[in-house]
Amino acid sequence: MAFPLDFWDIGLWVAITAIVLIITSELLTPFYGRTSMVIDRGRIRLAALTMGIAFLVFVAIRAATIIISM
Repeated sequence: MAFPLDFWDIGLWVAITAIVLIITSELLTPFYGRTSMVIDRGRIRLAALTMGIAFLVFVAIRAATIIISM
């Protein structure tokens, strides 16, 4: 049984996740409706940055495979 997602699909998922995380970190207030629950924007931003770097790695690998196959 073949895995239904290929390398590029996973890279696209990582890119969408990074975009959603960075938008969330910018739009959230420090308090999400409750005064007892503080959302750490720094952690969300760090996760978005990590996912963005992962996407750039996916793109670099994809570009390298295209260049090598020529």
